[in-house]
Amino acid sequence: MDGILGRILIVDDDENICEVIKMYLESANYETRVVHNGKAAEDVFVEYKPDLVLLDIMLPHIDGIDVLKWIRKEYETPVIMLTAKGETFDKVLALELGADDYVVKPFEPKEMIARVKAVMRRYNVDSSSKETIYHSDLVIDANSYNVVYRGSEIKMPPKEFELLYYLASNRNRVFTREQLLCEVWGYDYPGDSRTVDVHIKRLREKLSGGSNWQLETVWGVGYKFEVK
Repeated sequence: MDGILGRILIVDDDENICEVIKMYLESANYETRVVHNGKAAEDVFVEYKPDLVLLDIMLPHIDGIDVLKWIRKEYETPVIMLTAKGETFDKVLALELGADDYVVKPFEPKEMIARVKAVMRRYNVDSSSKETIYHSDLVIDANSYNVVYRGSEIKMPPKEFELLYYLASNRNRVFTREQLLCEVWGYDYPGDSRTVDVHIKRLREKLSGGSNWQLETVWGVGYKFEVK
């Protein structure tokens, strides 16, 4: 379909909310598919191959957190979690499990579209002008979004990769959390600084460091990719 910006899978058991989201996304030139439970979400995900998933937390059969875990076992597709206002929801847990963002219902359609565009923009960023970064036992290939660490390919969602690439591209430079939110997530990203902390934690769990490099915390300031 000409002009389509991407395919979005909407997963929510509230049919009215789904219709509203679908209407606004399609008016913004996104193609959509809607399902109302976690089991259907997994089945349709494989067949539809969406570019982004809007995923409700509270779902019949399989809840949203378990669907997120299932996606992250095999796929790097961006996921934005949906949660009702006042609903018990650990936002940090969702980010640790690999969510790219979250939206609290009820939400303004413009806010939801802005978040979708921000995530899609970062995910689809043209990396043709970027270089492959080499640091001893670490290879970061921006063209393929591929990371090889100690000879093994390391899977990571796009946002983790972009944070790692940005820090490694600016070695030994210290960035505040706010600077990283602006540069990696986009100037209009509506998240908070804990988002950066969560992604750094996940990177450290996958990359313990090399003989001449380390992801360092600069206490009271932020983070840097230190090269000795």
